[in-house]
Amino acid sequence: MRKVLSSRDEGNKLSESDKWLDIEKIAVAEISSEDPAFPIDGAMGKSEGAGWRAAETGPQRIRLLFDEPQTIRRIQVHFVDRESERAQEFALFAMVGDELREVARQQWNFSPNGSPEQMEDYKVTLDGVKMLELRIDPDRSHDPKQSKHVASLRRLRLA
Repeated sequence: MRKVLSSRDEGNKLSESDKWLDIEKIAVAEISSEDPAFPIDGAMGKSEGAGWRAAETGPQRIRLLFDEPQTIRRIQVHFVDRESERAQEFALFAMVGDELREVARQQWNFSPNGSPEQMEDYKVTLDGVKMLELRIDPDRSHDPKQSKHVASLRRLRLA
């Protein structure tokens, strides 16, 4: 029998056709809110940084406006909250041509003692993407106007 021992990180490896895009060079980020200590640049760079955090509570939006239409085959989002117990929902949308498409929607229950991180890795087929939008509702269990939690994003990567 032939065997191959694979690494745990194999799921994060990219094929030649799936190189991470340099978002900082190909898009403008439009954000609904930003904590000056955690700017959006911290979630979009090549190396993992402290990430982005909103300056205020409630639902937030990160919109990437591409200089030129992009082909996207992979979207990876990474959220971390080691402090609060909460239910979050995020949704990804892409503007392809003149059509806004929902790409993904996911809910996650953060728990400092159980599940403080959420990493989602989506294989997609999106050609001619003009805009990608990430909507984050950091506290699905409360009225958005009464939420005590701020949205944050450790990392967003596109290939």
